[in-house]
Amino acid sequence: MAVTRRTSDHWRDVMRRRLLVTTAVMALWGIAIEARLVHLQVVRYNEFVARAERQRSRSIDTNPKRGEILDREGRVLAYSVDADTVVAFPVDVDDPVETARQLCEVLGCDSERRDLIETRLGRSDQFAYIQRHVSVSAAGRIRELDLQGIGLVKENRRFYPNKELAAHLIGYVGIDNQGLHGLESSYDEEVSGRPGKVLFQTDAHNRAFSRVERPPTAGASLELTIDKYIQYIAERELRAAVREHGAEGGSVVIMDPASGEILALANEPQFNPNAYSLSDADARRNRATQDVYQPGSTFKIVTASAALEEGVFRPDQLIDTSPGVVYFSGSSRPIREFGNRDYGVLSLTDILVKSSNVGASKIGVELGPERLGLYVRRFGFGQAISGDFVGQSRGIVPPTAGLRDSDLARVSIGYTIAVTPLQMAAAMNAVANGGDLLEPRLVRALLSETGRLEMPRRVIRRAIMPETVATLTRILEDVVSRGTARAAQLTGYTVAGKTGTTEKLVDGRYSDTRNVASFAGFVPSTQPELTILVVIDDVALGGGAAAAPVFQRVAEATLRHLGVPANVDGPPPILVQDARPPSLARLASVRLPAPLAAPGPTGSQSGLMPDLQGLSARAALEIATDLGLTTEMSGRGAVISQTPEAGRAIGRGQIVTLRLGRSGRGGTSSQVGP
Repeated sequence: MAVTRRTSDHWRDVMRRRLLVTTAVMALWGIAIEARLVHLQVVRYNEFVARAERQRSRSIDTNPKRGEILDREGRVLAYSVDADTVVAFPVDVDDPVETARQLCEVLGCDSERRDLIETRLGRSDQFAYIQRHVSVSAAGRIRELDLQGIGLVKENRRFYPNKELAAHLIGYVGIDNQGLHGLESSYDEEVSGRPGKVLFQTDAHNRAFSRVERPPTAGASLELTIDKYIQYIAERELRAAVREHGAEGGSVVIMDPASGEILALANEPQFNPNAYSLSDADARRNRATQDVYQPGSTFKIVTASAALEEGVFRPDQLIDTSPGVVYFSGSSRPIREFGNRDYGVLSLTDILVKSSNVGASKIGVELGPERLGLYVRRFGFGQAISGDFVGQSRGIVPPTAGLRDSDLARVSIGYTIAVTPLQMAAAMNAVANGGDLLEPRLVRALLSETGRLEMPRRVIRRAIMPETVATLTRILEDVVSRGTARAAQLTGYTVAGKTGTTEKLVDGRYSDTRNVASFAGFVPSTQPELTILVVIDDVALGGGAAAAPVFQRVAEATLRHLGVPANVDGPPPILVQDARPPSLARLASVRLPAPLAAPGPTGSQSGLMPDLQGLSARAALEIATDLGLTTEMSGRGAVISQTPEAGRAIGRGQIVTLRLGRSGRGGTSSQVGP
């Protein structure tokens, strides 16, 4: 009995100890759980809330609206419009195949695009773009579909309302709103603005919706120096000339002499920045700032400026250019006159008027490398001339120190040196404004919420003194009035300028038939309002025949647009006898343009058929169109015959037949001029 009692007491003690241990363990376990819960629910509460929020929401940056680009009169050249972009949250997409199918029904995907969308939706990514900048109708249909994990976000798309107009200047932006070319690139930081933030969330049914967390800040607008209508004039006339001559391309630069502002800068070929990917790199290249060419005789203004400024030559000082060829030490290749002409003894003035290579090269050698090199630098060659252009070329200027006479002679006539059209325009502009080399400016002001920030006129340096400018201007006036640039003459205005022609380098050799033709000038020469440079690349003619007429047409239209008054009297009226029946006969008084390289039409707009013979097809067509006539043409070249004949009575809508050929009044010469 006693033993049984002892056993029972021992068992109870064991059970009591076990129960105490179990209770203690359970108590500790409970305390641990409670501590863990407290840690999770109190200490790490914010962390887990944020994690849960991230699982149901995502933030993405939104592109701000870029500032507008305006011309000098406030006309819009570029602006941003709202555009919907389709986005996806693949982790919330239950059926990628079906979702891709429905999206593609709206977006019009091909099989390859559909497979790509399907692949994107099948990933475990938090976010993916499906298609950027969809149409309004497509965005509406996608909203109606209400697809799981699919949403829409507002972005901005750049739009250029004038298409090709000034495209090389304005540039374009990429899909991510980043400037890639032109001013869109060089002023990207100012124009692009500050991104915003949009929060995308998904509900219990995996439907995406969004709200703006931080609105984007719009960028500043650019007010340009260009005039939209002058830009159109430059592009129109350049395009016509390139097509007329079958040229590779060309450039026109128009500057305000006093301020250095660029009123127009045209390039050919062109491209549409709204669809820039459809054009090739050659079309998108800004030839006026990126291409270099040997300026030829237009560079003689630098040689002449150096000679006059340094007092080495006077305008009337005589130089013997006979027999039209000259050899200099250091080379067996001579300097020749165009057409193997022999001009004999010429003054410095007539060396520029006739564009004598022999005379100009002798002046350059007499100046020497140091003095000529000084003026090459003073006129801005060999350096980036403007801060408004990305990727502009510095040109190619050989070190003049130690140049052999033969090399110096070629530099003095615009060979073995390469410049950009913009550099050449700035150099001629220095002559036009009295001697200051001004930075060519394209941006006039920045317009932002804080106000208007003007871009100041900047004088790079003084190139030549006013006294030299006055003498050189008189010489350049003679070049136009009686020299190689007669085709640049304007009715009612004095013009100063210089032609240039260089043989084009083809496969490392100078071509006998392919040239770069140019003309640089300013008008009116007495109080200049415009500096204009024209470059036509790859033509059979020279600067006087190919580039000077473009200057004439551009200047005439621009002066009329700006309302610049004439500085000389125009020609007297020409009386033309009416050839209509006696009952209708009368005298018509017609004011005609001054004769240029070829005589102009001698008819009137008062019922008489003008004489179109000798004119280019384009010029004849313009005149006929202005008279309300319907034109039928055959052949190529200049007008060699016409029906009705000149002087016949005509009426609006009448058909005029023109036959074109290679021999017309005032025809063309096979000899390349300077």
